[in-house]
Amino acid sequence: MIFYKIKIYNEGKKLTLLTNPVIVSVLLMSLLCLFRFNVLLSLLISALVAGMLDHMPLTESMNVLIDGMQGNLKTALSYVILGAIAAAISRTHLTAYLIKIVSHFISHKKYLLILSIAIISCFSQNLIPIHVAFIPLLIPPLLSLFNRLKIDRRAVACALTFGLTTPYMVLPVGFGLTFQDLLKDNLVKNGVNVTLNDVTHTMYFAAICMITGLFLAIFVFYRKPKEYKEIELAKIDLENLQMTRKEWGVLAGLILTLILQLITMNLPLSGLLGFILMVVLGGVKYSNVNEIFDDGLKTMGFIAFVILVAAGYGEVLRHGGAVQELVNFVIPWIKQSKFLAIFLMLLIGLIVTMGIGTSFGTIPIIATLFCPICIELGFSIPLTIFILGVAGALGDAGSPASETTMGTTVGLNADKQHDHIKDTCIPTFIFYNGPLLILGSIIAMFL
Repeated sequence: MIFYKIKIYNEGKKLTLLTNPVIVSVLLMSLLCLFRFNVLLSLLISALVAGMLDHMPLTESMNVLIDGMQGNLKTALSYVILGAIAAAISRTHLTAYLIKIVSHFISHKKYLLILSIAIISCFSQNLIPIHVAFIPLLIPPLLSLFNRLKIDRRAVACALTFGLTTPYMVLPVGFGLTFQDLLKDNLVKNGVNVTLNDVTHTMYFAAICMITGLFLAIFVFYRKPKEYKEIELAKIDLENLQMTRKEWGVLAGLILTLILQLITMNLPLSGLLGFILMVVLGGVKYSNVNEIFDDGLKTMGFIAFVILVAAGYGEVLRHGGAVQELVNFVIPWIKQSKFLAIFLMLLIGLIVTMGIGTSFGTIPIIATLFCPICIELGFSIPLTIFILGVAGALGDAGSPASETTMGTTVGLNADKQHDHIKDTCIPTFIFYNGPLLILGSIIAMFL
């Protein structure tokens, strides 16, 4: 095959599209991640390769990366504090109480049960920011009920994934506030001046895509009864649960965190004050604070570091002239078709997130490239927000490496009858990435 090299110029130096630092480094990063190489090392190596191709010394590339990491400090701190709060919740019976409250209404109604699981899952992202940690507590005790109602567990996987991804895209509370803050900051950093309200009012449209996928999975494709073997598992004793000082203290801290988020729109501050109240009221023992923060770091610390390094990686890409040269090249090809431009940017976001495994780490990388393209094409601010937000979220559902899919499988496979790839990753990939990519491109045409 003959490759026709297209010459572009960067400060008098000839480059080719095939050796553009942005393209080479992003492809390298995606390949390394897809081949299960450590995500942090993949980002670091790809950043150094980008700098090297842009004629930057390795020491300068690393310094630029480290300086750029400060752009995501707020998001990383939010993740660490939410991790500690999640660890505190997991040491109480609050999740079990939630099960007890809803169990009386949904125990014999198949579709209401599945939709209730989706709603409870939504709470894990904002009302009770425990993320995927609730799944091993909630799902295994319900497997026997699923078997009795002959529910296809792929429908439950789609319900859980809906609740783990949709709220952080569209609701500015909990992880949603972290995601939308990150989205806003990276838009501003790359020349698109927006406010948090702009982001929130635009990202609501993404819910249309997610709800479409949820309904297709539950009411169309996985509606038929499916048989599973009945395997005895440990059950939660719902009848003898008691609200002790520990539960009330943690609940009070959660309520304070939620209220302060709505007032201040500052998640690190809200989470910190909420956690302190948990300690003061006895929800968290003073002697256990170190242990709980350690658990929180184990749960969320890795993602926090991925987000930090991703910000530094984006800064390395911005530092040279390769981004602008790439923009200059692609504009003539896509400016004739608005739909094609939107679709390709969303597709790139899907590929990057599938590799990294976290939407929060994708945003700083794709913002570096997409914002200049959107500005050059004259896209509106809502359209630019929507493209970047959806492109970042694409791939969280369906990625074998994401916490969303891994957490879902842990719960549904408690009796060893649910496959991670076949029963979680493939269904959630199809029913959420499909609508986000196709329906999202259509919705974007009207923004």
